[in-house]
Amino acid sequence: MKDLGSLRYFLGIEVAFSPKGYLLSQSKYTADILERACLTDTRTVDTPCELNVQYSPSDGNPLSDPTLYRTIVGSLVYLTITRPDIAYAVHIVSQFVASPTTVHWAAVLRILRRISCYGIYYQRDCLVTLVTCRYGCFSFLSHSHVL
Repeated sequence: MKDLGSLRYFLGIEVAFSPKGYLLSQSKYTADILERACLTDTRTVDTPCELNVQYSPSDGNPLSDPTLYRTIVGSLVYLTITRPDIAYAVHIVSQFVASPTTVHWAAVLRILRRISCYGIYYQRDCLVTLVTCRYGCFSFLSHSHVL
């Protein structure tokens, strides 16, 4: 048995340690999703889905190639491990992977505009906290704030 040192990366989840606790994030995975979706603008939104919106399978025009939609939605499902705030919106768009439309793709783009360097912070002797990191997830002790 060999000691591999402290945990830093496991199954796409980055782990940062401090004496106060652990931060779990998927910032590299998030960047890969945004690159795969060709989303280069820096616009962000405050919520992952619009308020009181109801989607149906007949909304919009069918996508000519739904492969990208399916790939991105599948990636977002895995991302909900460290991003519970997008779980509901991802659940909604995942209902349309069989025949996605332009309206459903717009909903996925909104989710993508919501994600950035977020993580879950496990503080010793305290509750779990969702934090956002401004300058990189591994410098979370001096450059983060609680949402």
